Amino acid sequence: MKKILTASLLLAALTMRAWGQGGSISGRVTDAASGQPVAGAMALLEGTLWGAVADAQGNFTISKLPTGAYTLRIGTTGYHNFVSEPITLGNGESRQIDVPLHEQINVVEQVVATARRTTESDVAVTSEIRQSKTVLSGISSAQIGRSQDKDAGEAVRRISGISVVDDKFIVVRGLSQRYNNTWINGAAQPSSEADSRAFSLDVIPSSQIESIMIAKSPAAEYPADFSGGFVMIRTRMTERNFLTLSLGTGINSQTHFKDFDQAKGSPTDWLGFDSGMRSLAGFVPAKVDIGNTAMVDRTTREGFGNEDWGIRTRRPMWDRKLNFSMGRSRTLRSGDKVALSAAANYSLASRTIPDMVNRQFGVYNTEGDTPVTIFNYRDDLYTTDAKLGAMLNLSYAPQSKGSRTNRYELHNVFNQLGRNRITFREGWRDKSGFYEQQQTEYLYQSRTTYSGQFSGKHHLSDRRDNRVEWNAGYSYSNRYQPDRRIVERQTDPTNGIPSYDIFQSSIQRFYTALDEHMATGGVNYSLKLNPGTKAAKAIELRTGLLGEWKTRNYRTREFAYKWDMVNTLPADLTSLSTVQIMQPGNLGAPDRLHIQDETSKTNDYTAGSSTLAAFVAVDIPVGRLDIYAGLRMESYRAAITSYINASSNRTRSSDYNYNNLFPSVNASLEIDHRSLLRLAYGMSVNRQEFRELSPSSYYDFDIFSRITGNPDLRQATIHNLEMRYELYPSAGETVTLALFYKRFKDPIEWVYIDAGGTIQYTFMNADWADSYGIELDVRKKLNVIGLPNFTATLNASLIRSVVHITRAGVSYDRPMQGQSPYLVNVGVFYQPRKAPVTLGALYNRIGERIIGIGRVQGSDGSSFNNNLPDMYETPRNMIDLTFSWKIGKIFELGGAARDILSEKCSYVQHPKFIDATGVIQTRTQTPREFRSGRNFQLTLSATF
Repeated sequence: MKKILTASLLLAALTMRAWGQGGSISGRVTDAASGQPVAGAMALLEGTLWGAVADAQGNFTISKLPTGAYTLRIGTTGYHNFVSEPITLGNGESRQIDVPLHEQINVVEQVVATARRTTESDVAVTSEIRQSKTVLSGISSAQIGRSQDKDAGEAVRRISGISVVDDKFIVVRGLSQRYNNTWINGAAQPSSEADSRAFSLDVIPSSQIESIMIAKSPAAEYPADFSGGFVMIRTRMTERNFLTLSLGTGINSQTHFKDFDQAKGSPTDWLGFDSGMRSLAGFVPAKVDIGNTAMVDRTTREGFGNEDWGIRTRRPMWDRKLNFSMGRSRTLRSGDKVALSAAANYSLASRTIPDMVNRQFGVYNTEGDTPVTIFNYRDDLYTTDAKLGAMLNLSYAPQSKGSRTNRYELHNVFNQLGRNRITFREGWRDKSGFYEQQQTEYLYQSRTTYSGQFSGKHHLSDRRDNRVEWNAGYSYSNRYQPDRRIVERQTDPTNGIPSYDIFQSSIQRFYTALDEHMATGGVNYSLKLNPGTKAAKAIELRTGLLGEWKTRNYRTREFAYKWDMVNTLPADLTSLSTVQIMQPGNLGAPDRLHIQDETSKTNDYTAGSSTLAAFVAVDIPVGRLDIYAGLRMESYRAAITSYINASSNRTRSSDYNYNNLFPSVNASLEIDHRSLLRLAYGMSVNRQEFRELSPSSYYDFDIFSRITGNPDLRQATIHNLEMRYELYPSAGETVTLALFYKRFKDPIEWVYIDAGGTIQYTFMNADWADSYGIELDVRKKLNVIGLPNFTATLNASLIRSVVHITRAGVSYDRPMQGQSPYLVNVGVFYQPRKAPVTLGALYNRIGERIIGIGRVQGSDGSSFNNNLPDMYETPRNMIDLTFSWKIGKIFELGGAARDILSEKCSYVQHPKFIDATGVIQTRTQTPREFRSGRNFQLTLSATF
């Protein structure tokens, strides 16, 4: 780890070498209206091959020029080209020329319409980070393309201080996903998970992404409900005319060309949703009365759409991926400009995780110095994922007289993901007696997300001293689990059970559905208070309003099979296979297998919240110092409505009301044209999620435990402080070094407790917590060390956190849940100048982090020895290799080998106890361990 950080610091210190002796032409490219630098502008000397790209500050240098006369041409998207008068250079002479570029306009009777500048390139993203008032990190679609990342969940791992849980949930600077907030195209997104606050990034395919920016310091215009990172995803809005088609395939070393088990699916599973085959019949009442024999009989025989319990075996040959994207732009006769960006994507992938170790341990046996194993299983998982997505974005820029401009945009993103999984489990449990067990889970889960926004941007005066931006959005999220089936068998030869048998309630069926709707509306206004001065130095006032409304409806059903052993059932019924047991002739009430409705209304809830926010901020430039200070007010109201008991229709409502003020200050000092120093402070909040507040209980098969909410949770407040140094050696290059500190009051943690011999998960407030660390981010060309065709990226973080908890009179400290002590991401890319090929190698590693909180009984004596240890995810090394090859003007071939080391994913616990001599001993036990296998993918694209 120290070697990696040392190499990183050396790389950060490298600077560009001079090209050699000769003359040079240099200068700075700026926007003529605002005075801001224009990063990425191309400077060329006409009639030659000499040129340069403007860096993040707009600076360029063309060196090693022989004596002669040159004509300089500078251009970039959205601006008129600049062509200089002839520039004569003597031997070794240098010339400086500053170039103000004017926005490209279409003139029709003195009416203008401006072009939109995108953030698809590395240079554009670097420029936005450089000019931001806040601490910002990001990645462009160009970088995503080089890394061959298939979705946003993979792409964000390339951003400094970012790691990912389960390939979809973002962790920023070691803080778990609950401390992050995700917006798409300027609108908030609902949680895609039923049991946690988390937006699942794997539902956003890379073909839809223009850029991903992550704010790490609060600001008045940002929502206050984030502390780790405010994730801003922009979908593509291009003004180029193009059409791209791509076809991809992939294999996994543990899955393809091998036996793969699956249950029967519906005809539409391949599209990512169930056709209705798994649904309950419409006649099934909200609660089936066990005393109504006729209804029990009919529900047992006809109430479930899928009565096929068989397992099919096939051999997957390859995964499939299809993508389509297009852009169209047109200037109308009136001078108005319209543009369209559209994309559609589809993928179907299979994965096998064989021989997963899955255990649960109790309190460590201090006398025998051995683990106490409650569950000890081996799992085989077979999963098929189908993803279907579409994007349609429209923009309209009407004519405006003078410098006044208007722009309207409509964004639509839809994604559907369906997962069909079957899990076979075998092992034993030692709880209330020892039993050998076999379990099978049939699981289908679909997730639907839609996000739509209509927005406008308006410059209201010829001097552009005031601006209005507004956005109205609607988002929808659905998570549906129809007919989740669990079959459990046990054998206990010592107690007269010689074979694996089923028992009463050993066959169960579960239904859950979550629907969440979110509407947002906001308007921001900015005004230059001294427009008579140079625009770049003007004091700017910003203010705005935001409203957010959210509703959630969570519904459950639960059934178990009962029977009486009478002559109508086979004598060996309980030891038969599941398919034989569930034959139609064995089903029916009252004398055969029949369902018992175990649905509990206490697991259902409805919820709603509203957030009204207002902010005011001022940007004050003082020479090279820029101070951006603001105050945000948020009024938050939430209500959870749940049922009082399992069968009653009586409900109760819990209300949560908060009014908070959130101050923030972001200051930046421009040391020179290539570097600046930032200092930021802001207050933020972490609010309770609906699921965390509800009394609902859900059985998680993966961890063989129930998860239950806690209505007494309080919101957490956080103070955030950061200092960051930023260096921009040249266009697209960055070196940043940051120090950060966060103080949490009442942080919300996910914990597990001993509930009468079983483990139960819930949520609780700790007293306080601190998190602090250092973060390095480097993106650098390696020509300085003699590798002109290589580019390196590196981000590394060292983080320490401590959370203090007082519970039942016991106080103790530990790291925060989900917090990693270090993160490392390294990438090296090779792109020869004369060959249309890019090669890449990427490395990722995260430090050991807590994923489950244990139980603490005491700090000394026997009470200490009764503690349940925390569960940690151990570090592992991940290496990806990528390539892309441009074949002619149309085709491009890309590929990747992911996780080529395929190291084990391990979860461990470190139980501690005081031995007979009074010395604290530490042991290690492994609750879970598995391999995901190596992945290989290949994609062929054609662009017209």
